[in-house]
Amino acid sequence: MNVATGKTAGFAVNSLEQHWMPFTANREFKAAPRLITKSEGMYLWNHEGGKLIDGSSGLFNVAAGHGRREIADAVHAQMLANDYTPPFQMGQPSSFALASKLANILPEPFNHVFFTNSGSESIDTALKIAMAYHRARGEGHRIRFVSRERAYHGVNIGGVSLSGMVRNRETFAGVIPNVVVMRHTWDADNLFNRGQPEKGAELANDLQRHCETYGGSTIAAVFVEPVAGSTGTLVPPKGYLERLREICDQHGILLVFDEVITGFGRLGAPFAADAFSVLPDIMTMAKALTNGAIPMGAVAVRDAIYETITEAAPEHAIEFFHGYTYSGHPAACAAGLATLQIYEDEGLFERAAALSDYFLDAIWSLKDLPIVRDLRGYGLMAGIEVHPEPGKPGIRGNELQKKLFWNGCHVKWTGDTAIVAPSFIAERAHVDEIIDCFRKTLKDI
Repeated sequence: MNVATGKTAGFAVNSLEQHWMPFTANREFKAAPRLITKSEGMYLWNHEGGKLIDGSSGLFNVAAGHGRREIADAVHAQMLANDYTPPFQMGQPSSFALASKLANILPEPFNHVFFTNSGSESIDTALKIAMAYHRARGEGHRIRFVSRERAYHGVNIGGVSLSGMVRNRETFAGVIPNVVVMRHTWDADNLFNRGQPEKGAELANDLQRHCETYGGSTIAAVFVEPVAGSTGTLVPPKGYLERLREICDQHGILLVFDEVITGFGRLGAPFAADAFSVLPDIMTMAKALTNGAIPMGAVAVRDAIYETITEAAPEHAIEFFHGYTYSGHPAACAAGLATLQIYEDEGLFERAAALSDYFLDAIWSLKDLPIVRDLRGYGLMAGIEVHPEPGKPGIRGNELQKKLFWNGCHVKWTGDTAIVAPSFIAERAHVDEIIDCFRKTLKDI
């Protein structure tokens, strides 16, 4: 900050106060701001001119790297041609084109896509789809939903109701009822396990216990992140997702994969459903759908779900009373189409898969640091968990996030776990740079 002018690189210090920032310690941040003024490729530049490597591809959404001109040009052209079309009882070509392109990379039989504006909206939409589906089948008595401990499913009230992260829900008592949770899959016996743990598949039997306790016929859907991302990269044990699928089939329960983080190549395949060869009934998406350029989310459903809901309604009637003013916004669709084309043209899903072994080797090279409590990873996604300060969980992670920033690396932390997930354009040298910054930052803790 320039003390004489009261400004920080062109920003009036007091101007920061008007913005109530999300998931941020506002008083702390505004006393010592960390502002990004430029981004390109694998890098960010802060308000003091410092250069940082982006170790979390934004918030796991900038999979093709920052500053993609193809996306900006596509959005610009779309805005000049048609900036907005009401999505209710009217349409515009790009939303249909994007839905078609998405269907081409989704596993069969996912050929119907509902557009939202975020992962949080995708979760609330999926909740409503599950309710509508069962009602259309004459099973409106299915009023329960199952989630997991340590789950993150966005911040709208539906997602908060499913949340298994206490800080995300402790202030917000007005959640929806009839949500029960299964245990999470992290196990201290699996410390430093690379890939899928060998033990833990039996944890999926929590769902069977809920079926026996409440009645499987009362449960509408089970929501899981195939790899629990925001809680610190919890990789599913071998056989765990398969067992969930089996129980859902036995009881007529919908299985929902929250692919907001794992979708679009993060695990080395188009979706986690592909990576783990387990098909859900509903898939939620967002983040890398537009490479982070414009807010957008989506919900894909099996054909039978779409057909059941639409065919149950009277002719000429609206089948699904749900939607958003900005569902399938033309500019967002243009960004999505350009992004998917980049993924295809540059083979970025394949590049992510090819880099995975080197990336995970590099992550595991930090095992010798005494501060490191656990390492977890799959594909191009890893969790680096540090020992917490005694009696103060999360404080050390907050401090390390700031130290990493000033040491030249952006990485998202949740509590005391860093979530490392670089863009798919990363080269081995970029991975080395991220790890070097971690070692520099962690070695003296």
